[in-house]
Amino acid sequence: MPVARELLEQLGYEVAAAELDSRIERVLAAADHHIAVAEERGQVVGLLHVFVRPALEKPCEAVVQALVVDAKLRGRGIGKALMEAAEAWAKARGLGSVALSTRYAQAFYTRLGYDKVATSDLMRKTVCEARRDP
Repeated sequence: MPVARELLEQLGYEVAAAELDSRIERVLAAADHHIAVAEERGQVVGLLHVFVRPALEKPCEAVVQALVVDAKLRGRGIGKALMEAAEAWAKARGLGSVALSTRYAQAFYTRLGYDKVATSDLMRKTVCEARRDP
């Protein structure tokens, strides 16, 4: 899906086309994950990935992993509509909340009713060379 790659690049995520196709297939195959797109005049202009996160220390909730709207079309309600879709998806599964992490869009999410509840740093350690999905 070339448009997904272009949208993710606008957020600074450069992913090879074949790798992104593999990731999309894997997400779509996962029962507790959902991808939605926003279209305008037959063109994809926004992308959402949300999933169910069970946890021990807090209630199970939906997590917005990715939300991006074409930079040329931001401010027109597309992101809001995608977030409403994420919230409806969560409600349909009986989940009481939607969570997300963001660096740059706090004002957008605050306008939608999201509250900052924690501050943390993402840390990662590479443990082996990633395998390609079958």
